[in-house]
Amino acid sequence: MIDHATVERIKDAANIVEVVSEFVTLRRSGANYKGLCPFHDEKTPSFYVSPARGMCHCFGCGKGGNPVGFIMEHEQMTYPEALRWLANKYHIEIHERELSDDEKREQSERESMFIVNEWAMKYFQEKMQDDPDGIAIGMQYFRSRGFRDDIIRKFQLGYDLQDRHALAAEALRKGYKEEFILKTGICYKNDRGELIDRYAGRVIFPWIGISGKVVGFGGRLLDSRTKGVNQKYVNSPDSEIYHKDRELYGLYQAKKAIAKEDRVYMVEGYTDVISMHQCGIENVVANSGTALSVHQIHILHRFTSNITLLYDGDAAGIHAAMRGTDMLLSEGMNLKVLLLPDGDDPDSFSKKHSASDFRKYIEEHQTDFIQFKTDLLLKNERDPLKRSEAINSIIRSISFVLNPILRDTYIHDCSVRMGLNEATLINTLNGFIRNNREDMTSEQARAVQQQQNVQTTRPVMQQVTPLQQASKVERMLVELIIRNGDTVIYDNVESEDGTTMSLNIAQYIDYNLGVDGLKFANPLFVKILAEAVAHSSDKAFNTEQFFIHHEDIDISRIATDLCVDKYRMLDEQKKNAGEEPKNADEMRVEEENRIDGLRQQTEHLLNDFRMDYLEQHLKDLQAQIAQAVGDADKLKQLMEEYKTTHELRSKLARLLGNNIIA
Repeated sequence: MIDHATVERIKDAANIVEVVSEFVTLRRSGANYKGLCPFHDEKTPSFYVSPARGMCHCFGCGKGGNPVGFIMEHEQMTYPEALRWLANKYHIEIHERELSDDEKREQSERESMFIVNEWAMKYFQEKMQDDPDGIAIGMQYFRSRGFRDDIIRKFQLGYDLQDRHALAAEALRKGYKEEFILKTGICYKNDRGELIDRYAGRVIFPWIGISGKVVGFGGRLLDSRTKGVNQKYVNSPDSEIYHKDRELYGLYQAKKAIAKEDRVYMVEGYTDVISMHQCGIENVVANSGTALSVHQIHILHRFTSNITLLYDGDAAGIHAAMRGTDMLLSEGMNLKVLLLPDGDDPDSFSKKHSASDFRKYIEEHQTDFIQFKTDLLLKNERDPLKRSEAINSIIRSISFVLNPILRDTYIHDCSVRMGLNEATLINTLNGFIRNNREDMTSEQARAVQQQQNVQTTRPVMQQVTPLQQASKVERMLVELIIRNGDTVIYDNVESEDGTTMSLNIAQYIDYNLGVDGLKFANPLFVKILAEAVAHSSDKAFNTEQFFIHHEDIDISRIATDLCVDKYRMLDEQKKNAGEEPKNADEMRVEEENRIDGLRQQTEHLLNDFRMDYLEQHLKDLQAQIAQAVGDADKLKQLMEEYKTTHELRSKLARLLGNNIIA
């Protein structure tokens, strides 16, 4: 774990303009910079960078943040990974906290395995580039597949010589321990105790993990040797750093394009991925012939909720398209399927078409999975029993769809297409939904139930941010704390013990909520207020800068979202152009007016917050009163509390200028 002092050094060193410029061409716009957004396609720049505030924001898609948040979003990294990326850029040595002995041993073993894999990948590359056999066999194979040199380098492809002892001998000579040569799986021991190269005589496809480290390898026998061979491909065995059901081939190379395009294409093989990249379509990954796992789906969900399965149209392709699809639907993926024509697979099809033609073909021919399954199972089927089985299979797939509106649409379409009563299909659907819930753990069932009960037209699995969940008043109070929480609005106020004190906005809000026994609904907002109060006595404390660059990335994102519209990244030089400079008296009056406005705004929002609480409490009491029929004592107590609360609400309404009769 990176120690706190190092984290602060990294954040202090990170210049938002320098960081963003690694990925975006920026042009100065007054005091700020602007460029084309790296997170979505646009022709007119809407991505602004403010060096003064150390933040960036796109007014088209809303993405941005401080330097750490930008790297996390753009490179799809975790918080520690983004910190390490910035530390490397600014040549800052990482100081980790003291680890336990077990943590040190585990970390050391994992790092050792990554180091061995990194060396092995370079070994395979060198043999293919420099060794006569590597050039004649390995490089010739990739050339025969039509791969360009830049694509070979991009996927770091290689070749392993046929000598089954050469790799181990070279690794030991270089000082790598036998323990890790075995643990990574690049070698195994035979009955005589000799280290045997697992991939000898094969072309090599390295598996690059999402963070850029080599986690494993796939080795393919060359075409002349594959006839009658069961194992055309050999993959690394499971290890501490590689689990095939947790990795997706090509994800490291594709993650930026997936996030930008908001869609991922799923294919079966290594060469499908590579050929599509060479064609110009980069948002593509492969599951390498295995059914998708929940973990792999969750990884993809970090980038997009939209997935298109691209397979050839033969029996094997159809079978591949059918595998794991219910799981994709149950995990909230927006699933489409495209079977390529005339025996083509993505590899061969991409070689015949440009990227634009390929994308156009996909857009015109991809179909949602339910329609695909309906066409496949019911096409020309006349047998009543088989039709019944097919319809049940289709309805079962629909039962995994989380969006209730989308489920209803599918059911209606199926009713029309199949000529069946919609009520019958709904009853069948409800039966499958009940069975699905019984098959899940109680925790999973609750999560699915919550998602299925959401009556909304927003895209499936779109993440709801804390700001979107918050009430308008709560959002405005938190915005006030972040933007102006350090501003003193009551000076020299006399306390109960006779002493005088000053209260800034954060302290005043905290005091009032505490007196009323109220607090924010969202724990992040509670934390923001508590930290604003705790740091109020710090010299030169600025709430806006503190929260924009907060170590909790979720708080940083909230602060960025709340602050960005205030400034709108305007060209401040142009905005102030032509204005006469203000004298001291004018500046003093302007500041007094600003503070007076903030004071009134704070008091009004606090009263609005109290009103929201009283309104909700009255609704809760009404529900409790309805349930207390038959319990005279409890009913009397609730009625008295309702009367008192109603009176408080009326008083507060008069204060706010509202006319409440009910």
